[in-house]
Amino acid sequence: MHGTSQSTEAKGLSRLAFGIGLSGGAGLAPFWPGTFGALVGLPLAYALQLLPVALVVAALAGLFAVGTWASARVARDRGEEDPQIVVIDETFGAAATVLALPLHPVWWLAGFVAFRFFDIVKPWPVNALQDGVKGGFGIMLDDAAAALQAIVLLWAAKFAIDALF
Repeated sequence: MHGTSQSTEAKGLSRLAFGIGLSGGAGLAPFWPGTFGALVGLPLAYALQLLPVALVVAALAGLFAVGTWASARVARDRGEEDPQIVVIDETFGAAATVLALPLHPVWWLAGFVAFRFFDIVKPWPVNALQDGVKGGFGIMLDDAAAALQAIVLLWAAKFAIDALF
């Protein structure tokens, strides 16, 4: 009986991990699952932007931590290092990117596109992080780095635009 309850608990945790890791099912999209996962980050960011900055940072840190656990669990359950269906990393990266930008559709679109560019192309150090850091932490970390690159690029663009106009 005790073994059965552990098995039931393990199945429940796996289901929870799949729900989170696949960003509510976005990872099951028949094409571009990463892009669909990133799209999930936009309404999340829109809701979070109403909060004080400290709570936004705490929410993103919590999402990163939960995403790390879920990514590791799904990868283990599937026997894959970085399953394509795991898109919580893209959800986190897109949300983090746009939350660091002005609340305007043009900036958020630019943030979404820039994040996806850096996530797909994986210039250094994103590629080094993806190759060198394994497990759920590695799955999440390369997308955090891609988000940071997108944020730096777009803030540089904003400063240049503001200086010119």
